[in-house]
Amino acid sequence: MGSSAGWIEAFLEMMAGERASARNTLTAYGKDLADADAFLKHRGRDLAAASAEDVEAYFAALSDRGASPATAARRRSSVRQFYRFVLGEGWRSDDPSRRVDAPKKGRPLPKVLSRAEVDAIIAAAGARDGGQGLRLACMIELAYASGLRISELTALPLAALARDPAYLIVKGKGGKERLAPLNEAARAAVRTYLAVRKDFLPKGDAANPWLFPSRGKGGRLTPRRFAQLLDEAAAEAGIDPARVSPHVLRHAFATHLLEGGADLRIVQKLLGHADIATTQIYTHVAGERLREVVETKHPLGRKG
Repeated sequence: MGSSAGWIEAFLEMMAGERASARNTLTAYGKDLADADAFLKHRGRDLAAASAEDVEAYFAALSDRGASPATAARRRSSVRQFYRFVLGEGWRSDDPSRRVDAPKKGRPLPKVLSRAEVDAIIAAAGARDGGQGLRLACMIELAYASGLRISELTALPLAALARDPAYLIVKGKGGKERLAPLNEAARAAVRTYLAVRKDFLPKGDAANPWLFPSRGKGGRLTPRRFAQLLDEAAAEAGIDPARVSPHVLRHAFATHLLEGGADLRIVQKLLGHADIATTQIYTHVAGERLREVVETKHPLGRKG
């Protein structure tokens, strides 16, 4: 059996080469696996020699050690991907992370908005005065219509939408490009917004290249500012802002597609996920909602 340090290095090399993972992603994987390895060494093991009980103890301890739900979920994902790689290389004959269920309090399913709630937020955004409302409604429409990450949304160049395209070419994680479709509602929102885009241009910067320019230091609207504006629109729509974030719009995009019968592989491509396991969490969300519909609407499913 090899050493965990050597296996981690080989895993990161694979992620960099075969999957073209970005430097920040590789750094995060490295930190996650180092954290797991350090925990296991306190139990007299390491990632190479860990049993299923050891990995289960690590997963269970994440929340107790103060990791946020997002950090805990990412670390579990890193460990699981690492062991899939190790199993594929034949370095172990088992995957000690396979039988471990994530603790319920440590990994909640993605927050999901209903279609009516998304519509209400868009309507609340559009009801704001002047160009501010048109810009915010446009950004929400784009995020929901195409499943864009917030970093992808705020980095859109004007040239990408100037000619009213039916889809975008988006550069996502690891520099990989994917097609992001635009429905008619999103295209109409863009056309309406473009008529007032000049109001947001920094003084003397008529050549600003961004779709969503700003007078701030970077010359474009920041992800943080968009998140703040989205919270305000949610509150105005009567929806708890704690349930809403730019990434929740991406969750809604994926979940509503699956509920509508879309193939999981297609949703994977639309989201830009390298691993379909990342996409599969949405099947649990959609499945729960569909089960609820059957139980409440089907004659044999009604209780009592």
